Amino acid sequence: MPRISALLFCLLSSWALAHEEIFLAAGDSPPTIEDAPPPAEQLPEDDGSRVAILGYHEFSAVTDPTAMRIRTSTFETQMEALKTLNLPVISLEQFLLWKRGEANIPPRSVLITIDDGWKSVYTDAYPVLKKYGYPFTVYLYKNYVDGGGRALTTPMIKEMQQNGCTIGSHSVSHPFPSTVKSHAKKGPDDYNAFLRTELGESRRFLKDKFGEEVTTYAYAGGYYTDEMFAIGNEAGYELFLTVKPGKVRRDSPRHTIPRYIVRGVLDKQFESATQFQATGTAGSAIGYQTTPHPVFPKAGGMVESRLPDIWADLSAVENLDPAKLAMRVSGFGLVPATFDPATKKLRWTVNRRLRQEVTEVAVQWSLLEKSKPEPPMEWSFLIDREAAYQSGAGE
Repeated sequence: MPRISALLFCLLSSWALAHEEIFLAAGDSPPTIEDAPPPAEQLPEDDGSRVAILGYHEFSAVTDPTAMRIRTSTFETQMEALKTLNLPVISLEQFLLWKRGEANIPPRSVLITIDDGWKSVYTDAYPVLKKYGYPFTVYLYKNYVDGGGRALTTPMIKEMQQNGCTIGSHSVSHPFPSTVKSHAKKGPDDYNAFLRTELGESRRFLKDKFGEEVTTYAYAGGYYTDEMFAIGNEAGYELFLTVKPGKVRRDSPRHTIPRYIVRGVLDKQFESATQFQATGTAGSAIGYQTTPHPVFPKAGGMVESRLPDIWADLSAVENLDPAKLAMRVSGFGLVPATFDPATKKLRWTVNRRLRQEVTEVAVQWSLLEKSKPEPPMEWSFLIDREAAYQSGAGE
């Protein structure tokens, strides 16, 4: 590719990412020409299992995070959180078998997906995913494969395929919604031809190049119209992923599968994705959490001891009133926590063995010269019951 063409291609790719950031920043539900349900279809009955599909884009260890770019260290923290929360990461194959009603999966599962094909998938995310042994799916659009600059190369993709990566389609050109609409306005013949190229040619290209059946499609920018359903079926896709958040059920319509797009500038989507209703399994009532001040045990973390120290570091709180501090712990209520003026830590050591899998903590304080207390800082942590029994920790 001539130098000027390669430069133009990289600029257009960056423009596409910027567009997707703007598009998703406006809300979690992108507009569609007709946001109507897809045609009725026969689906297996709900079996009670739920899947949170995580959607990522670009990664960087040094560049500032954006809506679509996440810090590599944050990504690794999130992958560690999945392990701590005992949330199994399943493969796309397992997910498809379950959706067909041909196999079972754990009642609370996670599927990891990454869109577009940025080189940082290989340089930043892939080493983390290999470390934890997590399978993942990369949704590629044809025109960005081997696109130079920040794009994934064929050897990178093939190496990842040997280590837990599967391939999905993300169109040929990653068209903007305005481009899709312009073809729709030209009439059904032009629009159908356009969609057959974007959906069909992408699948043929990826299948031929990477020797893998490509049966799932992620709508570019999360944008879809009703016409894509039938043409996607014709192209050979089995499932279609959106950017609308929500848990996937076995009986979720296959043309509008929900997905949590994880943004680099806030943790809300990841926190929501890891919150599952109670199922009776360890950690069922807890998800990924953050707190504005350092705490122990870590928010959403796990400890082995049934008699842990619990503390909150309030050294960053200005004008703190030490006389108006309170700590509440589930199963104990208000506890006699002590405040160290030197470290500004409020601390209490559990004096009766914790029996519940999840312990909730709330710390509240007031500021000098203010009558009303500040909103409480709340978090939860888990007890590793098996480790506690094996080690005798806290027994």
